[in-house]
Amino acid sequence: MAGQGIPRLLLSRLARSGEPISQLFGSPAVADNPYAVLESVRARGQLIRTPIAYFTVDHEICRNMLRDKDMGVRATDNFSTRFTVLRWLKDRAPLAPNPTEAPSMLVVNPPEHDRLRRSVSAAFTPRAIARLRDRVETVTVELLDALPENGTADLISDFAAQVPIAIISEMLGFPYDTRDEFLSWGDAITPLLDIGNPWPTYRRALIAIESMDRFADGHIARLRAEPGEDILSTLVAEGEMDDQELKATATLLMGAGFETTVNLIGNAIVQLLAHPDQLARLREEPDLWPNAVEEVLRIDSPVQSTARVAHAEVEYAGMRLAPEATVILSLAGANRDPKVFDEPDRFDITRANAKEHLSFSSGIHACLGASLARMEAVHALRALFERFPDLKLAGEPTRRPLFTLHGYSHMPVALGHRHAERSATMHS
Repeated sequence: MAGQGIPRLLLSRLARSGEPISQLFGSPAVADNPYAVLESVRARGQLIRTPIAYFTVDHEICRNMLRDKDMGVRATDNFSTRFTVLRWLKDRAPLAPNPTEAPSMLVVNPPEHDRLRRSVSAAFTPRAIARLRDRVETVTVELLDALPENGTADLISDFAAQVPIAIISEMLGFPYDTRDEFLSWGDAITPLLDIGNPWPTYRRALIAIESMDRFADGHIARLRAEPGEDILSTLVAEGEMDDQELKATATLLMGAGFETTVNLIGNAIVQLLAHPDQLARLREEPDLWPNAVEEVLRIDSPVQSTARVAHAEVEYAGMRLAPEATVILSLAGANRDPKVFDEPDRFDITRANAKEHLSFSSGIHACLGASLARMEAVHALRALFERFPDLKLAGEPTRRPLFTLHGYSHMPVALGHRHAERSATMHS
């Protein structure tokens, strides 16, 4: 808890001085709409120094740092381990394997990262993703059929979360009845991607990690006895990962496999309902759906930030960064950089360079499942708005009080009448 408590105290102290990082991580209101704070950072320069870390919202710097071999990753609370006592505590009370701690490939550097990523990359090739399209269509139709005509629904729990959780569960060989547990575990663990969590949030995450670890132990044992055709069965059979690496990889893929996509789908629904002219254009020109998804990724990124640490002395924007210097990269800020995107605050599904966003990161840590997330979102969104053309919000959507992951926890809607025909397939 020291790795969260000390940053929390520091953030609280800095909040009184108006430091942008303390506002972004410490205020639910700012987490809901961080863009004004990010623009205040942009006004201070391409790269600024704060008492916690360097910070940038600059597209060019973010992109270059993500690709720089002299910049690496570390766990989100690792800046705290500069203190000897905290390092001692961390070494003696490690968390069970989870997406936020090594050996998760999210927070390890080459050559460990390359070995772990190479082991699972075959499951996310374009050919592999194409094979999943029919299953995504089937799951989407089943979910839409279950929604009540002229009724109400929570489009996060009833739809946006269910599409990706179904697909990634099957890819990992997880039983159908574990989906709700994984949604609950993911909701509890994802705050660890932020810093300075309060004790109740941190304790809930620890309980979820322990539960997930016990499940993973049992699941891996079952796959050794009765392997299937899923990713984990292949990894177990290959024997190139130890149990800690298997569990960290499984939980990372599970979390990344639905967290990004549920936020992407939810953010897209709100953006499209707020811009009926854009939604009308999509009804007339459905071939624009892939670019519409890219524009949602740009203007309301499901992953708002990441961090890099200098492994050698580097220079950016005329500033020399010493080894071990930490930089928080605002992907959301980079995605609204006016040097790259004209009128960056305008939602435009026809934006020619929308795909230049950094929402899926870049370089060796670029999101492994980006193509899957895009495919799921394009089909789910098109199918939803075709089946329920009169869909509208039935209350204010509730944002998750997080900074790193940006999405909704609840989205009440009035569905309206159901279109008689099922959505067109996405085989084009």
